[in-house]
Amino acid sequence: MMTNLRIGFIGGGNMASALMAGLQKHMGEAISLHVVDVNDPILTGLASQFGASTSRQMDQTLSQMDVVIFAVKPQQLHVAALAFAPFLQQQLVLSVAAGVRTDAISRSLQGYRKIVRSMPNTPASIGLGMTGLFALDGVSEQDKARAQSIMQAVGETLWVETEAMLDAVTAVSGSGPAYVFYLIEAMQAAAIELGFQPQQAQQLALATFNGAAQMALQSDQAVSILRERVSSKGGTTYAALCSMEESKVKDAISKAIHAAAVRGRELGDEFSLS
Repeated sequence: MMTNLRIGFIGGGNMASALMAGLQKHMGEAISLHVVDVNDPILTGLASQFGASTSRQMDQTLSQMDVVIFAVKPQQLHVAALAFAPFLQQQLVLSVAAGVRTDAISRSLQGYRKIVRSMPNTPASIGLGMTGLFALDGVSEQDKARAQSIMQAVGETLWVETEAMLDAVTAVSGSGPAYVFYLIEAMQAAAIELGFQPQQAQQLALATFNGAAQMALQSDQAVSILRERVSSKGGTTYAALCSMEESKVKDAISKAIHAAAVRGRELGDEFSLS
């Protein structure tokens, strides 16, 4: 476990709050937190909830941090990085800003290379996130371990060897919760058409998704095997899956994820122009 770790947050929004909650739960008094944000109510709330020290602007406190986390909106990161640059003192810089590549962050920090970029998803807010991580060549193994420990406070992590793969992480897990919600919506709508009340339809869909996901997580079998076990030829599940195959549902999902990956690359190109 990391001890006496000083973590500064630039931006105190939802992801910062989720990370602080996870860090306090898993590391407790082994960490100290500092937050920079222009919103006074946000600072007051984070100070009260997590005991964080706060500031409305960048100051020397950031130079004393072991890790500084950029948790601002992507379009705000360039300005935030320029303001932070005077306080660089060999801290690990960890970005959770979607789409902004490490080369763009490095340029804003005058060529600094001790940067890890992460791509978490929204279930991080309940400690069940999935985060992709990429490190520049200036990041030590110790700092990679620090970055991983921080993001594991809100879920699972996966390191990728090339930054381009973070676009794929974005497409699969970053945007992935929306795909799941979309399928849940579709199941609920179908259940209502079959005669269930909306609350009943929601219960059926949510419990089914939760149970199936837990089975997949706890099983050592491939999901294709689990699917086959409930798909007796000529049965109801078989009829449903045949209909999905005829409608090319799998192809549509693959096409959608590829579209998300393409858009991720486009956003990376746009933010790299900063």
